[in-house]
Amino acid sequence: MENPAGTLNVAATWVGTTDLGPGWRSAVWVQGCPLSCPGCMSPDWIPAVPARAVTPAALCAELLADPAVDGLTFSGGEPMEQAGGLAEVARLARRARPGLSVVCFTGHRLERLRAHPPTPGVPRLLAEVDVLVDGPYVRRRDDGRGLRGSANQRVHHLTGLLSDGGYGFEDRHRTAEIAVGGREAFLIGVPPPDLLTVFDAAVDRSGRSTAWGAP
Repeated sequence: MENPAGTLNVAATWVGTTDLGPGWRSAVWVQGCPLSCPGCMSPDWIPAVPARAVTPAALCAELLADPAVDGLTFSGGEPMEQAGGLAEVARLARRARPGLSVVCFTGHRLERLRAHPPTPGVPRLLAEVDVLVDGPYVRRRDDGRGLRGSANQRVHHLTGLLSDGGYGFEDRHRTAEIAVGGREAFLIGVPPPDLLTVFDAAVDRSGRSTAWGAP
């Protein structure tokens, strides 16, 4: 549910990655998702509980801290639950950095978002998104390919900005990175086959807690 105070409820952010879309990107994962897909890659970010409250302006500045960043990726959680705030982040980021691209994941189908948006800010967010990856995650259909969690999910080029770059949103070889700091390990990207099993085993041996930067 969108916060009427204008702040976003943010589970995590990451500045600088090639694993969540073309170019050098920053990513934000919002807290809270009403869909609860079985086998979700980010189960800790499903509950609609307070995480970190941040304004769109502050979040924009955080995501653009690296001057080389040329794209943003929105995931969660469910971005459409906080669509108005994310739309403002995208608007501010593009004003600061013209030509920046926006990729967004959602468990909803695009048709439903347009016909029956779950929050008032959805039309504004869709207007800012260049590539939308839509549909619920289905574990049995996870084929290990592309920038989507399972083969039932669709890639929509809502603008032409990223349509001719040859990135391979649907069939590219997946890549991901693991960042380790203190007692936490953080996985960024859509995991290749078996990586989650290896990651979980390594974390269990180390005694660290986990965080998932997957859609």
